[in-house]
Amino acid sequence: MKGTNVHVVATAGHVDHGKSTLLRALTGMEPDRWAEERRRGLTIDLGFVWTSDPDVAFVDVPGHERFISNMLAGVGPVPAVLFVVAADGGWQVQSEEHLAVLDTLGVRHGVLAVTRADLADPAPVLAEAAERLGRTSLGGVEAVAVSAVTGQGLPELRAALGRLTAALPVPDPSADVRLWIDRAFTVDGRGVVVTGTLGRGTLRTAQTLKIAGTGDLVEVRGLHSLQVAYEEVRGPARVAVNLRGRAAAGLRRGDALLDPERWAEVGEVDVRLDETHAPAARARVARADGAAARMPGQLIWHIGSAAVPARVRPLGSGTARVTLSRPLPLRLGDRALLRDPGNRDVYGATLLDVRPPALDRRGAARARAAELATLTGAPDGAAELRRRGLMRRADMLAMGATPPGPPVAGDWLADGEHWAGLRGRLLRLVEEHDRAHPEDPGLTPEAVRQALGLPDRALVDALAAGTSLRRRRGRLAAALPVLPERLRGAVAAVRRELADAPFAAPDAGRLAELGLDARALAIAEAAGALLRVQPGVVLLPGALEEAVRILAGLAQPFTVAQARQAMGTSRRVALAVLQRLDGLGRTRRVDDAHRVILG
Repeated sequence: MKGTNVHVVATAGHVDHGKSTLLRALTGMEPDRWAEERRRGLTIDLGFVWTSDPDVAFVDVPGHERFISNMLAGVGPVPAVLFVVAADGGWQVQSEEHLAVLDTLGVRHGVLAVTRADLADPAPVLAEAAERLGRTSLGGVEAVAVSAVTGQGLPELRAALGRLTAALPVPDPSADVRLWIDRAFTVDGRGVVVTGTLGRGTLRTAQTLKIAGTGDLVEVRGLHSLQVAYEEVRGPARVAVNLRGRAAAGLRRGDALLDPERWAEVGEVDVRLDETHAPAARARVARADGAAARMPGQLIWHIGSAAVPARVRPLGSGTARVTLSRPLPLRLGDRALLRDPGNRDVYGATLLDVRPPALDRRGAARARAAELATLTGAPDGAAELRRRGLMRRADMLAMGATPPGPPVAGDWLADGEHWAGLRGRLLRLVEEHDRAHPEDPGLTPEAVRQALGLPDRALVDALAAGTSLRRRRGRLAAALPVLPERLRGAVAAVRRELADAPFAAPDAGRLAELGLDARALAIAEAAGALLRVQPGVVLLPGALEEAVRILAGLAQPFTVAQARQAMGTSRRVALAVLQRLDGLGRTRRVDDAHRVILG
């Protein structure tokens, strides 16, 4: 059975303002999972409950300041929030801190519930809270006064939640899976089970997933969503995934399960530090305009359910280089939060580059800041390719961008302007080499690769294709190399003699008389003026094709003597020509004395 979409909403708000009590009234379920939570009446860890009216799964987060990390693990992967403020408590410290977190993460969908409406007039709190939320990424939200004790406002709240979830964007079911884990435990007879919020993509039984960081593979043994077993679950959904594989035993909150070969796991990223608009109380929200220069160098990076230490290097213009203590699966445009656990400042971060260049030269940081200032964080394959020139298609997909066109060679993508520039450099490189070393047959592909700084030999072949360059003995040479002035007379003499008798190759004495030693003959051949069939046997460049034409007219098979007579040459030259044609696959020996033409 396929899982139906159930939208996921997190709670937020000050401690003891009735978040868990409200969820009990809405769902009839207990969100506090631990006995200590129920004994103390204080939510410590994440709770999970749901209702079918409307179809909403709730992630209940703790409101106490000591458990802000748990709160972040709950709201990180969730697109919408039920913000709770008590009518008899009013706006409080954690109300401000939670709102700052939501604003920093860019959460744009929510409902405001003012609880305990039976204990105090909710109107003043409704007005103040709505005004505060309206100055953040949440903007104007529906606001409802409720009482979990009397039931006042619960129908209106359910209706507001229904409108909220109906307005949420529909995620792509074919998107790459990245499931941030918020719980991991063992079930007797079943093994390891992990839970999380599946924001997009599809999970299926028997599907293979990769554990981020380790690269170990695990298999989906079973799937549950809201305690119902499914063969397939599409996001958005709360999911419990029963895993098969020895590596599953090490999973914990903050780890992630991924579609294999589809994600870039990176430890260094460039980000824009985004200004938020929540007013500051004890939870002071850092501003991008100048705050980056004053922010601490060591912070905690929060994304999904992960929280890892990070080193931050401000670059300028509200951008920074962030080095994580361990690699995470990140993509362009991801929203993350940087938190200072000492004073609880929070900084919003939009990922601009998940494969940033090294900053190892004077002025590199300033130049990098200027480049980053032009980026929006929206994945743009064409723009990425323009900036990088060359990159693998798989790497672009792992960054979250769509390739703008087909590869030029293998898996390699190339920006059109950069590719044209490389081709021009290739032509100049080969021509310069031919002029400097006319005796050489050309440049090896590896020498070209190194000279052009290309990452793969296949790119050399792709660049050379469609150009005037020619291949000679596996090397690249210019199409029309120039014969040096000092050799022109001697070569012209040989060509005149061969014009009347194409296979009357000059002997060693005649070549020496003309000053055509081995090096000179190599230069002449590179210029296309002569053909060295074998050392000491020199003919005109078209001689082999002419030999094939002549030999095809003989009765097949034929002997060396018959070939010599038909070509009008010596046995030495005839044998050299036949051996060369054997090597080219134009003739074949059928016995010790005879050959046939193959075409």
